[in-house]
Amino acid sequence: MAEELRQYIRAQTHADEAEVANRLLREDNLDSATKTTISDQATLLVEGCRQRSHEAGTLDAFLQEFGLSNKEGVALMCLAEALLRVPDEATADQLIAEKIRSGDWGSHQGASSSRFVNASVWGLMLTGRVVALGSETTEDTGSWVKTLTRKLGEPAVRRAILQAMRIMGGQYVLGRTIEEAIRKGRAANSPGTRFSFDMLGEGARTASDAQRYFDAYAEAICVLANANTEGDITHADGISIKLSALHPRYAFSQYDRVISELLPRVKQLALMAKAGDISLTIDAEESERLDISLDLFEARARDPDLTAWDGLGFVLQAYQKRAEATCDWLIALARETDRRLMVRLVKGAYWDREIKHAQELGLSDYPVFTRKCNTDLSYQICAAKLLGATAVVFPQFATHNAHTVSMIKALAQGNTNFEFQRLHGMGQLLYAQLSKSDPSTPIRVYAPVGNHKDLLPYLVRRLLENGANSSFVNRFLDASVSARELNRDPIEQVLAVSQRRHPKIPLPRHLYAQESAPWLNAIGFDLNDASVVRDRSKRLTSLSQRTEARPIVGGQSVTSEPSPVI
Repeated sequence: MAEELRQYIRAQTHADEAEVANRLLREDNLDSATKTTISDQATLLVEGCRQRSHEAGTLDAFLQEFGLSNKEGVALMCLAEALLRVPDEATADQLIAEKIRSGDWGSHQGASSSRFVNASVWGLMLTGRVVALGSETTEDTGSWVKTLTRKLGEPAVRRAILQAMRIMGGQYVLGRTIEEAIRKGRAANSPGTRFSFDMLGEGARTASDAQRYFDAYAEAICVLANANTEGDITHADGISIKLSALHPRYAFSQYDRVISELLPRVKQLALMAKAGDISLTIDAEESERLDISLDLFEARARDPDLTAWDGLGFVLQAYQKRAEATCDWLIALARETDRRLMVRLVKGAYWDREIKHAQELGLSDYPVFTRKCNTDLSYQICAAKLLGATAVVFPQFATHNAHTVSMIKALAQGNTNFEFQRLHGMGQLLYAQLSKSDPSTPIRVYAPVGNHKDLLPYLVRRLLENGANSSFVNRFLDASVSARELNRDPIEQVLAVSQRRHPKIPLPRHLYAQESAPWLNAIGFDLNDASVVRDRSKRLTSLSQRTEARPIVGGQSVTSEPSPVI
């Protein structure tokens, strides 16, 4: 059964969005009365939070002021993302000057209710020194910002802005070490809050990178195991690991090497987690890595050395078109292996990258939905499946969306065998409001741990994921958006549009169809797709035609000893 589902998952990777969305619509089993109740409850949550907006977390407040809805927010996002790839100081100087010059920063000064956000505005305009501000500075921000921009090539200003961004990002990392994170996490959250710690770091580029990340994971597991006083693994703190951080060549094209080298490392960490009675979750990666991730996860799920341990977890991304099929596979795998798996359902954090990657390769379609409401629909269907299988899976619902929270509560129908998850630095106000009406609501905080140098990529993902105009987090505390509008039923939104696919996001092959001289994008092959690789290999090995080529000199074919060309 599980193997048949794997084949179906592969077939759904680049499926037609309309077909997938229509199939998901047919599986919606919430009646209209329940949907109305969900929207009403979500509206009450939002209105309650807006009455306490002064208690909002720092990232919620920052996104409200600097989302992707104004040029200053766009400048910050572009700057943070681009600085990751700038190799030299001169280019960084020019980039900072361009982006800071493009914004009207004075218009944001004092606009937020968050003192931290207001301080960030000054941090992005000043060199980082404490100075006495005269009236010409505080009253006429435009003139001195122009003066400042003429000096933005100075290395001191570049370092100041980088430092300001690090300080901003530091609000969203719980601690530099696992010990500090545990201590600060317990102090800053209500008793009973659970944590899933993530040791910051993107994909390993070298073997030494991979070893460093492995050591960090191993150390964290030991500390968490020693601190664990819970009798139930679902109540204990756990850890999330990124497979790409544990191997520098984590790709299907390196399949044999990855399986032989990475699989033992994951098993070693899993055995440590089992011994400490804590959970270990395989974190989400880019879509082209899902297939190999499922192979590695299945190997651990079927490992006899890991039986009698219900702490093995997997992150399921609802924005992938194959999310429902993957959900079915996880449930089937749990039943086949006679164990209970943890499944964290998320909407997805790599959307921009997934779209661009498919366009670059000229693929037949995108692996992710192009409309946010389709992702929300996928999330609902997957949530219903997980809540219907709590005997074999422990559902973990990661969301900062009030409508999604209310929808989960309605689907659960009194079942408390699940938990909500939020990011550290985000969602505090929403879940604090929820806990007022239902104190028994189990909440886990996903908490990054690490140094500032590993922070920026994580921060950029969070900003891009939540900074869009359509993002719930971006509009959550915006009083100009009615709470009722904010909590529209996603299925209603799916049905309200005539095209399931977003009309402004053409298929990768048709990317240039609207140009003055239109042409088809070149077709590429996704060599991280097992089915594509098998098809290419089969075609290569079945070639029987032999072609010989010789030079022609003076009209005569020159013969010599032939050399094979492959």
